Formats: sequence, C-alpha cells, structure tokens
Amino acid sequence: MKEFLNRTFKLEENKTTVRIEMVGGATTFMTMSYIIFVQPAVMAIAGMDKGAVMFATCISSAVATLLMGLLAKYPIALAPAMAHNVFFAVTVCGVMGYSWQIALGAVFISGTIFLILSALKVWGSLVAAVPDCLKHSIAVGIGLFIALIGLEYGGLIVDTPGVFIGLGDLTSRPVVLVLFGLVLTSVLMVLRVRGAVLIGILATAILGIPLGIVKYQGVLAVPPSVAPTLFQLDILGAIKTGLITVIFVFFFLDLFDTVGTLIGVSEPAGFLKGGRLPRANQAMFSDAIGTVGGALLGTSTVTSYIESATGIAQGARTGLANVFTSFLFLIALFFSPLAEMIGGEYVFNGQTLRPVIAPPLIIVGYLMMKCVTRINWEDLTDAIPAFLTIIFIPLTLSITEGIAFGFISYSLLKLVAGRGKEVHWIIYLFSVLFIVRYLVT
Repeated sequence: MKEFLNRTFKLEENKTTVRIEMVGGATTFMTMSYIIFVQPAVMAIAGMDKGAVMFATCISSAVATLLMGLLAKYPIALAPAMAHNVFFAVTVCGVMGYSWQIALGAVFISGTIFLILSALKVWGSLVAAVPDCLKHSIAVGIGLFIALIGLEYGGLIVDTPGVFIGLGDLTSRPVVLVLFGLVLTSVLMVLRVRGAVLIGILATAILGIPLGIVKYQGVLAVPPSVAPTLFQLDILGAIKTGLITVIFVFFFLDLFDTVGTLIGVSEPAGFLKGGRLPRANQAMFSDAIGTVGGALLGTSTVTSYIESATGIAQGARTGLANVFTSFLFLIALFFSPLAEMIGGEYVFNGQTLRPVIAPPLIIVGYLMMKCVTRINWEDLTDAIPAFLTIIFIPLTLSITEGIAFGFISYSLLKLVAGRGKEVHWIIYLFSVLFIVRYLVT
C-alpha cells in the first residue's frame, strides 16, 4: 500500500510522507469543518431543510475534494463557499424573491458552464496570464484575509463604533483560550514539532470544554435525510425567469474565488512552476463537478477553500491529504457532534466566535505574508496594483474584489506607462468585464 501511494502521489518526489499528508488533511478539515453547520443555517434563510443541506454539504465537499486530490494532485479542499451562500439565500431568495429551487437551478447552470470551459482546458492559460506581481499579492491578500477572519473568530478584534474595528477584551475567557492556542501553536512551530497546528487545535478544543466555551455533545449521530432538497432544483425556472445576471454573478464569483485561492495557496507552497499551475484544468474541473453535484443535492456553489493553507502549513504537498480530508467529510455525517465541537460557535458580547479554529487561521496569515518580499516595489506599475490587490481582499472580505482592482489598475498603469504589450490579452478582457460588472450591478 505504501509503495502504491508513493507512486500515485509521488510522495518522495514531493518530500512528504503518508503521515504528513494525513496530518495535513486532518488539519484542513478541522479548520473548515464549521461550514458543515454554518451552511445549513445560512441556507435555512431561503427556506431549505437544514438536515438535507448538511448532507448535501458533506457529500459535495467530499466528492470535489477527492477529485482535486486524485486528478489535480493538490492538497486543496473544496466546500460550499461562504459569501456565495449568503448571496444565494439573502439576495437571490430574500431580496429578489426567487424560490430556492430556482436559485439552485441558476447555480447548476453556472456550474455547467464552468464544467464546459474546464473540458475545453482554458483555465491553465488564465492562471499563466496573471502577472507575477499579482500572483504574489493575491497570496499576501488572502493571508491577511485569513488572519482577519481568525482575529475576528477569536474575539481579538471587535466591531467598534466610529473606527470600524478595535481590540477585543483580552481578559475574557474565549479570548484567553484563543491566545493560549496561538501561543502554544507558535511555540510548537518554533520548536519544529510536526503537526504543530493540529496539536494546537486539539489542545485548544480540550481546554475549552472545562471553560464552558467548547461544548461536548457526544460522538455519534444518525445522518440526516437529503430527500427534501435532492433533485429539487428548477433549471427551467431559472431560464424562464431570466436570471442571466444572477447566473453570471454565481459564475464570476466562483471563477475568481477559485483562481484566487488556487494561486494564493499554491504560490507559498511552491506549486506554481514558471508562473503556471500544473493541472490547473483538472483543479477547475473538480470545482465544477462539486458545484454541479452540490446543486443536484441541494447546496450552493462549491469552491476551493483558503483554509487549505493550514494543512499545507503542516507539510501537506500532494492530493493524498485531500483523500483524508474527503474521508473526514464523509464520516462527519456520522460523527457530526465531534465536528461541531471543533468548528462550533460561542457567542460573547453579541459577537459569534469560533475560538478553536481562530489560532491556526492567524498563523496561516503569517505564513502567507512571506510572498510580499517577491513583489518588485520599485516598479510602480507592478507595486500599485499589488498593493491594491493586497488591501482590497481583506478590507472588502472578497478575493474577487481584490483581483478586480488588481487587474484593472495593472492594465491601466501599464497602458499609461507605454508598456501595454506586457499585459496578456486575457487580463485586458477580464479588466473590462470587471468594469462592466461594477457598472451594471
């Protein structure tokens, strides 16, 4: 078996082992396990059955993550995307008044378009067209985004009237627990202990139980039924009601969230080769299958997760880590109480915290910041777009918006400087599409 895994995933070539990949896959799962419970809560706003959405979330995540591991060979997990689910439930179903069945139909159509373009193998060219300065800045921006999420989940920063955010209560129990996890993980990393992030997560969860922050709710649970949402999508309804703009938004968000995550996570991990991401088309195909399958089962757009950087930080370098992550998504249907304990919420002073997964997210932010040294800050036509990309990703809480401002400013400044030929035509095309998107939405 060991030799088979080594041949299949080229473990020795990637300087990793089965154990390292297993730890990396488990770490990634734990940091993103919250989606198993957050997704049903968000989609319930649209009137969907929580149990069915949970089932759909676990299965679509497991399938897409496994495909990414087997086809693209990357340790990058997938699941229904945050923000996409809010757009689905709040905007499309709430504000616009469409049924969740029609909204699922729109997701299915956007995923099918994604699937067709993956079959045409166009995604490798798109990743290669992104200039190095933006590749590096996307990685840094995502790192800051992850760190910001971690700080918010940990209660270290809070909403502050007049100045947007400020320092949280450092003496409160949840914040002390987060600081404990952050210090422990940092010390273990300095001491070069293998599995430092995973150990930090488990230690934080265990300590949180007697503190009353982490709730032990048992071990086993019966999987919920998917019947209420299975094959309930209304594709014809999405077409008849003219949801062209909604389909476009679903597709656009999925495209650039995925591209941004793939580039951002791959850059510090060393997956990019000569500016290209090998097997990019297979990676995007996995995303497309996840979205199409998710819509059939009853959940919103599936995309690559930035939390995968936590597993990569633990040394995961191959798709074998995704095999373990995928397996954990499947057994989460039976061990949902344990998964909920790790990714569970704790409300303090009106703020919803996730203290157990906050420390690893903050640590990953540091790891991805290292890419900032690879940006040529002397060339303003590179530096300014890089800066805008870096700053807009965390402050707009959107990878897509950061990429948009990076693309547009890069194209404009290169043209003004008389260096327009340095810009790939694909970047010009998407710059125009981004501008059109801002004008019509």
